[in-house]
Amino acid sequence: MRLSHTRPRSLAGQLFAMQVVLVAAIVAGCAIFAYVNDRGQAEETARRQTTATATAVARSPAVVEAARSADPTAVLQPYAASLVGESGPGVTFVTIMAPDGTRWTHPEPDRIGKKYLGHIEEARRGATYSETYKGTLGRSVRTVTPVYDRGEVVALVSAGITVDRISEQLRGQVTALLGMAGAALALGGAGTYVINARLRRHTHGMNAAELSRMHDYHEAALHAVREGLLMLDGQRRIALVNDGARELLGLGEDVVGTPVAELGLPVSLTGALLAAEPRVDELHLTADRVLVVSTRPVIGGERRGTVVTLRDHTELQALSGELDSERGFTQALRSQAHEAANRLHTVVSLIELGRVEEAVGFATAELELAQALTDRVVDAVAEPVLAALLLGKAAQANERGVELVLTEDSRIDDGVLPPTLPARDLVTILGNLIDNALEAAQGSRVSRVTVTARADEGAGELLLRVADSGPGVGPDDHDAVFERGWSTRGPGRGLGLALVRQAAQRGRGVIVLGHGPDAGAEFTVRLPLGPGERGSVDVPACGVEVPS
Repeated sequence: MRLSHTRPRSLAGQLFAMQVVLVAAIVAGCAIFAYVNDRGQAEETARRQTTATATAVARSPAVVEAARSADPTAVLQPYAASLVGESGPGVTFVTIMAPDGTRWTHPEPDRIGKKYLGHIEEARRGATYSETYKGTLGRSVRTVTPVYDRGEVVALVSAGITVDRISEQLRGQVTALLGMAGAALALGGAGTYVINARLRRHTHGMNAAELSRMHDYHEAALHAVREGLLMLDGQRRIALVNDGARELLGLGEDVVGTPVAELGLPVSLTGALLAAEPRVDELHLTADRVLVVSTRPVIGGERRGTVVTLRDHTELQALSGELDSERGFTQALRSQAHEAANRLHTVVSLIELGRVEEAVGFATAELELAQALTDRVVDAVAEPVLAALLLGKAAQANERGVELVLTEDSRIDDGVLPPTLPARDLVTILGNLIDNALEAAQGSRVSRVTVTARADEGAGELLLRVADSGPGVGPDDHDAVFERGWSTRGPGRGLGLALVRQAAQRGRGVIVLGHGPDAGAEFTVRLPLGPGERGSVDVPACGVEVPS
């Protein structure tokens, strides 16, 4: 026997059923309340109507005169009959009786002369009294009032409306009320159906358990993903952010609902997040990170928001920079090896020709030039990573036909650099500055790059300065030169100086742009050697300081 598992009703279906029941209950409750209220008002109206009729009859002079006559019935029966209507809102009966309750009039003539059914004690004492009582015509709302003649009660008047007539009057009102209730129920049901049809589209027909399970999976996946995930609504406000995005962008816990423009992110990154078109694997820099940003708009008839993914590219970018430096160093060594082979062939040929002295002089001169630069770098810069970087860049410069000069005041002793200045950041700063300088100086009249690397323990700062003999940086570009994408070498470039500024910021330092001794650009980076806040730095008059 196969057991069938029926899928639970969808959330929209459950809400529709509950809403229909709720609307029906409200309409039914309102109808019952209106009916009870109308019935109470109808009985109160009947009581006031019978009181008015009985009081008016009791004050009639004809009734007083007839009550003193020998045959009151002969005069009062026609008069009482004229006050009673067969149907409609009028009273059902008017009974005039003697003070002891003997009827003088009655809608049914055979009841005349018999005792009145009801309470007349209050009326005999001179008070007007109303009650609901079952008499000969059935249950009725009736009022009994005395008839006075010279201060004496000479008769009693009872006017009443049967409950059946009151119910008949209510029946029309109830019919109209039920019609209105039915219309309200139909309208409420139709509105509920439309709303739930829309809800069904938005929930894709899922039930509450499925939605709850999806939410749990969503929360688990959101916090498990290491990459940053950011969702923006149609007004470019943060609708959702995971832990990775908070860390990568430096966002607080209460950031949901904040517009992107108010997050204080870099201009280029803010522009990418606000862009209408999708972005794929764009590099953007924050204060201390290199991020790969991808955006994709969420569109469903209208723009509903944007999904943003963030990946931390900082370590990879640093490794890429180091790899580029190593690749350049390797190419320079290969070139030098090829050049050394040519020189060796020259020396061998000179020896074979018997020109031994010329061969020795040629070989010695080449060794002295190479050894002089190596000795200068090793003697001035005891930090091994920076020394290796400068030797590699010197080889690259030589291959490009650019003279790389290390100034006489350059000196970095071993062990001076603190752990707060990692070698990777120093390679990023000095390597990118030298690479840009080599590109700028190549082909210029002087073709020279001047490097200063000095650790001043007295001032408590590390100074890295690179100047070139190129065309320099125009005044209009001073503010933009450190932005991602700025380059004079064409598209796809312009990340190096932005990385330099970022590394300087991580080291709590400053970077200064000015004019060098060879009329080209000069970049000076000053980093504190000790802990604490960044100290003030004098800015050259011709330069511009970009603060960390």
